[in-house]
Amino acid sequence: MSLRLGLLGAGRIGKVHAGAIAATPGATLVAVADAVPAAAEALAAQAGAAVRSVDAIMDADDIDGVLITTPTDLHATMIERAARAKKAIFCEKPIDLDIERVKRCLAVVEAEGAVLMVGFNRRFDPNFIEVRRQIDAGAIGAVEMVSIVSRDPGPPPAEYIRRSGGLFRDMTIHDFDMARFLLGEEPVTVYAAASVLVDAAIGALGDYDSASLVLTTASGRIATISNSRRATYGYDQRIEVHGSKGLVSADNVRATNVEVANGDGYRREPLLDFFMTRYTAAYRNEIAAFIAAVSEGAKVSPSGEDGLKALALADAALRSVREGRPVAVAGG
Repeated sequence: MSLRLGLLGAGRIGKVHAGAIAATPGATLVAVADAVPAAAEALAAQAGAAVRSVDAIMDADDIDGVLITTPTDLHATMIERAARAKKAIFCEKPIDLDIERVKRCLAVVEAEGAVLMVGFNRRFDPNFIEVRRQIDAGAIGAVEMVSIVSRDPGPPPAEYIRRSGGLFRDMTIHDFDMARFLLGEEPVTVYAAASVLVDAAIGALGDYDSASLVLTTASGRIATISNSRRATYGYDQRIEVHGSKGLVSADNVRATNVEVANGDGYRREPLLDFFMTRYTAAYRNEIAAFIAAVSEGAKVSPSGEDGLKALALADAALRSVREGRPVAVAGG
């Protein structure tokens, strides 16, 4: 039977997930809700779904699960409502900006026996999956160092910055999750340096737009992360894992791998422009994994606990910047 889904949030990421549902067998988008009626109507019409209120989706007998793609400050409340309504839940990261609020939310999820998957889509990128597979196969021996480069093509608007929770909780949180995914051990300390080099308006809001971080595990494994809100050459997404027997890496993705050489030198296609194009396959794989887990009664991953651990790393990074020293990760 097809899994019947409701989408809460018809913004940019909501549209991405609606497209992923449409491309995935085994699920149907039944209804869309959004605080902006025109946005809900446009996406529902495109997806062949109905427009309903959040309350109607939560109470509906013909909806098995919900995808929460609302602004971050609504995530935890929506998760709790869906858990109590006995819906399977997919929620974009982060669950909340406050770690204690996340813990209370996860307690409700556990008490209700609800299924909750958190949207760390990069785990589902075909290139990064292959990196993890090579690690598991022993191709590079024991993991020693992980390097992650993640740079956006340009900064988001000020209104987004105000609600996002800042660079570490909004952007770097994906890299924290990827570091955990690749290291195979939990980071226990974070040392972060951050600046405002791209947009003074971001600094005026108390945030940063450029950062370098070092994460260390109890055994001494190291992960470095480089972030910027500006990459003039495109969406820069690279990882490298160095091990006792070798190295495995994933380079940037381009529209094609064609390279032209002539008297003017070598020319390649530019990088893909942003996450909607760079991670199209990852979003589809992610939704397919959610659908499969719910339909088969399997354990979902990434879980709410993964979301909690990534947020703990973000909190440690922010404290490290403010105090100018390495910081122990809460629970690490």
